Amino acid sequence: MNYQTILAIIGGVIVGWFAIGMIYNLRRGDKLLKWMQDGLPLIGQRTTFRWLGSSVAEMGISKAKRPFQRMDVLLVLKPRDIFWMTIIALLQRRNDFLIFRAALSTPPLLDLELADPKTWSGREALSKAAKRNWEATDYHGLRLMAPKGLLNLAVETVDRLSLPMHTLSARYIRLSLRKTAPNMELHLPFPDPNATNAKTYFQSLLDLGHAVGER
Repeated sequence: MNYQTILAIIGGVIVGWFAIGMIYNLRRGDKLLKWMQDGLPLIGQRTTFRWLGSSVAEMGISKAKRPFQRMDVLLVLKPRDIFWMTIIALLQRRNDFLIFRAALSTPPLLDLELADPKTWSGREALSKAAKRNWEATDYHGLRLMAPKGLLNLAVETVDRLSLPMHTLSARYIRLSLRKTAPNMELHLPFPDPNATNAKTYFQSLLDLGHAVGER
């Protein structure tokens, strides 16, 4: 086998990998977007939508319903279309996840980070909090961090949010609360469209938003 043949084979594998990975991601993303159509109007009417490559889809709701003022939703998929990035994602234990980033009508009383340190985005959030010298404690398999002197209040806050949180999702990658907008950011594994009711799911998201703003 000569050098040109080897190059042609390698090129064919790369192109084939890219095509298969891109098609898989687009189909997986479209399936979840179609599932969302039944529940998303509970939050508000989608105003913008775009695919950022084949690994991220972004939609914006500029006039969301209370307790939200604005909601941005991102579908973040593994970069399955590029071989070496797929390997990196596997090493980082990075899976497909949803991001809900919201401005609330009533902001939370404190800043906090609750994240899974075993996940890619969770580690990143906790690292940034550590650089701010936030205090930390373990919380039901996750890591909870808050500014100095506020850790006990953070524990009480997450305890209070536990019911709507568990109704929304059995597993959390990240819950971030901020007194300034965006006030709430959630990183959650993709729900199973075949086993999860979209209206129930987004109603739970509304309930969590209300609970965050409770005084």
